[in-house]
Amino acid sequence: MNTSDRYTEVNIENEMKRSYLDYAMSVIIGRALPNVRDGLKPVHRRIFYGMHELKNDWNKAYKKSARVVGDVIGKYHPHGDTAVYDTIVRMAQDFSLRYPLVDGQGNFGSVDGDSAAAMRYTEVRLARLAHEMLEDLDKETVDFTPNYDESLSEPSVLPARLPNLLVNGSSGIAVGMATNIPPHNLTEVTNATIALINNPDISGNELMKHLPGPDFPTSGIIYGSKGIESAYKTGRGIIRIRARLIVEKDRRTGRESIIVTEIPYQVNKARLVEKIAGLVRDKHIQGVKYVRDESDREGMRIAVALKKDQVPGVVVNQLYAHTQMESSFGIILLAIVDQQPRVLTLKQLLGYFVEHRKEIIVRRTQFELNKAEARAHILEGLKTALDNIDAVISIIRSSKSPAEAKERLVSSFQLTDTQSQAILDMRLQRLTGLERDKIEHEYKELIKAIVRYEEILASERLVLNIIKEELEVLQKQYGDERRTEIIKDTEELTIEDMITEEDMVVTISHAGYIKRNPVTLYNSQHRGGKGKTGVSMKEEDFVDRLFVASTHDTFLFFTNLGRVYWRKVHELPQAGRTARGKAIVNLLALEEQERVATVLAVRSFAPGHTVLMATKGGIIKKTDMMAYSRPRAGGIIAINLMQGDELIAVRITDGTQNVFLGSKYGKSIRFHESDVRTMGRVSRGIKGINLTDDDCLVGMEVLTDSETLMTITENGYGKRTSIDEYPLQKRGGKGVITIKTTERNGMVVAILLVTDDDDVMLISDRGKIIRMPVKDISVIGRNTQGIRLISMRVGERVTSAAQLAEKDV
Repeated sequence: MNTSDRYTEVNIENEMKRSYLDYAMSVIIGRALPNVRDGLKPVHRRIFYGMHELKNDWNKAYKKSARVVGDVIGKYHPHGDTAVYDTIVRMAQDFSLRYPLVDGQGNFGSVDGDSAAAMRYTEVRLARLAHEMLEDLDKETVDFTPNYDESLSEPSVLPARLPNLLVNGSSGIAVGMATNIPPHNLTEVTNATIALINNPDISGNELMKHLPGPDFPTSGIIYGSKGIESAYKTGRGIIRIRARLIVEKDRRTGRESIIVTEIPYQVNKARLVEKIAGLVRDKHIQGVKYVRDESDREGMRIAVALKKDQVPGVVVNQLYAHTQMESSFGIILLAIVDQQPRVLTLKQLLGYFVEHRKEIIVRRTQFELNKAEARAHILEGLKTALDNIDAVISIIRSSKSPAEAKERLVSSFQLTDTQSQAILDMRLQRLTGLERDKIEHEYKELIKAIVRYEEILASERLVLNIIKEELEVLQKQYGDERRTEIIKDTEELTIEDMITEEDMVVTISHAGYIKRNPVTLYNSQHRGGKGKTGVSMKEEDFVDRLFVASTHDTFLFFTNLGRVYWRKVHELPQAGRTARGKAIVNLLALEEQERVATVLAVRSFAPGHTVLMATKGGIIKKTDMMAYSRPRAGGIIAINLMQGDELIAVRITDGTQNVFLGSKYGKSIRFHESDVRTMGRVSRGIKGINLTDDDCLVGMEVLTDSETLMTITENGYGKRTSIDEYPLQKRGGKGVITIKTTERNGMVVAILLVTDDDDVMLISDRGKIIRMPVKDISVIGRNTQGIRLISMRVGERVTSAAQLAEKDV
């Protein structure tokens, strides 16, 4: 033979395309994706059929897993034994399948990620629910195809009375596509299916009233319904799953612990505990004393013990952010429909299941009808024989052979071959009167059954009623309560919902320590009082800033270098009244020489508002507030500063207000904010006030008509002045005097907008705090020296001040 006769030349590009397409289709259809009708991949279907053929039923003895695996791969699935055994193991795990389909005996792994024992040690049998997948298989309800070597046949699909694709879900990666269908509650799936049968035009929203979302075997909490709605209406969506936890308090020590009782689906518990411990060890999560897995036969229990005075909500937030205590599940409702992969909606998935069950019931009914008609046909022959028993006996006795007898019976009584053969096979005891009555009764019952079968085959409504009845029986026998809680409309639900809203006094020291305390800790005193120690400081440190904000607010930390960082108020450390607090460098990723200059408390980043900034050098800048709404761990640029300049004040405006700037030497200017155009986040800004060389800006306020301006000096003096005494000028001017900076007063340290209903807080560099009602401070002229607000020791000076409105008290 010529060499050329043994080889065929082909185009390699075309051959690669054809071969890869064949491979891709083999993986898609024959391995990785489930069939929409029974929700099974080929390997699952072959395992069920193999166990069924072995009589490995739920009410029979267990069989060694190795026996089942060997039977399946030898007869139907010519692949590795590990793949088949792993599939069996997963179907036996109650933490992997919502409703396990294999009943396993032995070690089948755990939620900690422990592997199952080798197949030679474990034993299996079909779970009772699995028989619902195989029911009516012997009634010609499905087509059978040859196995891999054509020595046996196997079902192309199972009858599947159970809507398994949704009940237990499926996942798999094919070529160029993947499926990820979550498990659901059987009761809800059957209710949704019945609702679809009752109303084929039902909407997706109506279906979701019956089937609100996935139901995972490991329980947990699904946050938000938009991902579910998207998945059910488009076939794709992403849902967030959180662990369920409670906070316990030790009665003896008073310390609190976060107890995790449920974790998200497919999360390895042991790795989760290890991850939390690692984050605590590396100080990425702070405030945790220890982490311990206390799970036992009673259920899951992961204890995260907190340090004394630690706020549980803060740690919970960190756990959700940095561990798999919150995870996402990407839903892809992809399945094989008519030998093609398709992404389906919830309604389509249920619709294909109903169509499958309709076909099964029609084929089952046709099988039962054929069987009943065949039996009735034989009984008609037997009745004829009994009615003519003497003649029948005479013909049989006088015939030389069974063949002759059969032929004479056919010709004498107009019987068929089947009937005449049945007469010949009839035992003599059937000739008794009792047996004759039994045949008559059986024949009548068969006629009734035949009529019923014909009615079913002629009426789609009756077929659908049977499907509903079977689903109701399934629900009654196997249905249970939902495990996974669904919390809808949680786009605005954050960790704040777990934390009581209250107002806090937040203090920042000159050395960079921060803490918070409830505002109620500081009792109001009269003007001239001596105050109480609110902070205990080292000799070289002093309190530099004081703020009041709700625990639910966001703190924007604007630094002297023109950068901004984000923190929630409840994330700030709470310490005793005399404690120093915690170093800001442990909260924010500050650069060298960077310190917090001012803090802005923001409830929401609503459009239509702007952020107004002022620098030490008198520069002012206005930027859309949304530009600062996306936090980053390392902060972002808030304003581009000139060399030597620093950011000193930030306020929120609505674009219609007047702006007030005050300097260290008691100079001030008032102008309308429309004089300042809106600029980009990284722009430099424009001149707000024209300062002398050695003067600098100390504060900025956005004015309202109902407030008065309070000016406070470093020696404890201050005053209130009506806003009307400050003329409206053009931006960039030298301004007017707001207070005389005499030797008695010292330099200006703060300017505040206050009303009669407010209280003010003053704090000194020695840690002294005094709270006084604003109404005790007289309103006097602009060009005056003011009155004493706080008694100062020698060398002590006021460093900061803040006002408390009536709602803050």
